[in-house]
Amino acid sequence: MPIPMGKSLLSSAAVVQKGGKHVTQEHIARSRKEGASDVEIHDTVLIAAAFCMFNRYVDGLGTWAPSDRMFYVKRASARAEEGMPIMILTTNGTIP
Repeated sequence: MPIPMGKSLLSSAAVVQKGGKHVTQEHIARSRKEGASDVEIHDTVLIAAAFCMFNRYVDGLGTWAPSDRMFYVKRASARAEEGMPIMILTTNGTIP
């Protein structure tokens, strides 16, 4: 991906944080001018919107994240080797 195209797509992704209607025809035209296809523009906006939704979702659930970076460093090799654990809950919230 050429750098100007990447910058124009990132510019569009950044305004998605404010709301989808903030992506203007100018953003789209600039991305097209730099060589981005309609699919690339679509995917950029979709991915940015999904991240916004996921962040709001976890914030709304009151989740937390460890502030100590070493928490993640220590777990990295196990996650790479084993993958992410999957927890299945029954409809009443218990683990089968």
